[in-house]
Amino acid sequence: MIPLKDMVPAAANNINTRFIILDKGKTTLEGESKACLALVADETAAVHFQFWGEECDAFELGDIVCLVNGIFSYNRHNLVLRAGRRGKIEKVGEFTMAYVETPNFSEIRWVPDPNNSIKYVQESVLSPYSRIFPPLP
Repeated sequence: MIPLKDMVPAAANNINTRFIILDKGKTTLEGESKACLALVADETAAVHFQFWGEECDAFELGDIVCLVNGIFSYNRHNLVLRAGRRGKIEKVGEFTMAYVETPNFSEIRWVPDPNNSIKYVQESVLSPYSRIFPPLP
């Protein structure tokens, strides 16, 4: 299992991790499919997670989820973690997991590595917290 802080954007289904769902947006229709965005975290970082179809209703706040063969990449100009077509998500527990809400890896600007154009490196932090799911005052 990879900690969220060690993820790097890529067009490959190679993310195996575990996280807790902290917040979940409204379900919307994108074409003929349902979609919803969630804020998820582990003990090292947070990130936005994209649920598709039946996944939107299958998971709730406080669920601890295991992701196998997930992908961390851009979807409609937003950097999100998701299962994708080859990945699998499964609920493995509830409520009992340490987590942090910052840094949020969806709020980091990534650029191609000047030494290896197929890899990305962090350029700057857009926001320390999620701008979609802001922290409570």
